[in-house]
Amino acid sequence: MKLNHSIMALLLGMSISTMAMASIDIYEFDSSQQEAQYRGLIEEFRCPKCQNQNLAGSDAPIAQDLKQKTYEMVKDGRSDTEIRNYMFERYGDFISYKPPVRPSTWILWFFPPVLLVLLILGWIYKARKGRSQLSADDTQALSSSEEAKLAKILAQHGGKTDDKQQ
Repeated sequence: MKLNHSIMALLLGMSISTMAMASIDIYEFDSSQQEAQYRGLIEEFRCPKCQNQNLAGSDAPIAQDLKQKTYEMVKDGRSDTEIRNYMFERYGDFISYKPPVRPSTWILWFFPPVLLVLLILGWIYKARKGRSQLSADDTQALSSSEEAKLAKILAQHGGKTDDKQQ
């Protein structure tokens, strides 16, 4: 029985180590600058197949192909801009977590800060409006009938409290 558990543990360990080795990419670069460029680009590019994963974290076949293409372009000495333009031409703005600023992406870049400014201005306007209404309500004088009712209530209330205190 213990032998079966040992064999099962050994097989499980071997299968896990095989899977871990399959996900490691080994690329050789001419310089550390090229490696840093490659790492930066695969961190920036989004996997077209996976949800919210960049190329560096994805093992999808298309991500492997894009990593290989990025590697080849880095080895050819292409700049980041050239590589980004190549990816944008083939996969659109979706390929990058940092889409370029152009009319089709203005809503992504400018809508959140504009919305934030509008919300702050609306909040300030509402706060000032509420404060001015409150001060206007405070300064209104009572009508003669309201004063009479108030005096009657105070007289009744004052009489009851005097009765309770005695």
